[in-house]
Amino acid sequence: MRSSVFFYLTYTLCLCLSLLCVLFVICWSSRWRGGFSWDGSALQFNWHPVLMVSGLVVLYGNAAVVYRVPFTWRQRKYTWKLVHAGLMLLSLLVSVLGLCAVFDFHRGFHINDLYSLHSWVGICTVALFAFQWILGLAGFLFPCSSLWFRRNLKPVHVWVGKAILILSLTSCISGINEKLLLALSGEPYSSLPVEAKFANSLGLLIVAFGLVVFGILSINKWQRPETEGEGVHVSMDDSGHRTA
Repeated sequence: MRSSVFFYLTYTLCLCLSLLCVLFVICWSSRWRGGFSWDGSALQFNWHPVLMVSGLVVLYGNAAVVYRVPFTWRQRKYTWKLVHAGLMLLSLLVSVLGLCAVFDFHRGFHINDLYSLHSWVGICTVALFAFQWILGLAGFLFPCSSLWFRRNLKPVHVWVGKAILILSLTSCISGINEKLLLALSGEPYSSLPVEAKFANSLGLLIVAFGLVVFGILSINKWQRPETEGEGVHVSMDDSGHRTA
């Protein structure tokens, strides 16, 4: 009981940090960067940080911990596999849209793509994410996948999932820093104008969110227990039936 209460307190903190991350990045782009548009102007770029933070960090992190919520343990695991996969797909699509925003902006202003370390880390993160999602779909949702393949894929899937979250945090934080270095006008970054303080605070919120997600994922007692019924369904995979 005490563990469940502690989980829900931690999960509530995770949700609050999620909301704050999204609100802060929207406020930064609208208050100091001029708002949003999709016309190839500088305002189109402002969609990039909003979509990447919302998709690659917030949606991804919440999708990663959905199995840990105790009230889902009494329900069919296959249902929550679909929820997990759906949230991950939404996260991926939002992230790809964020990439489209910045690439289209670059074309309009004749700026080279993928020249900075931030962009290299970001594009590798999204590419690895897409590969992870496709492999997870084939391994855990397709009824024809073998039990041997699932058992061997699971630890790899978990490890790569955590690696993607680390890369997501890295790319977003480096992107905030790069934007401040390139776009601040009037006062230098080193003088810490109000915009820099606000954007730095956004970076700290992103770090805090990532730490809370990793905390939820690292506590073994918060793992979804494998029930006997689920074990029976999994063993039926080799006979061609869908797992629960």
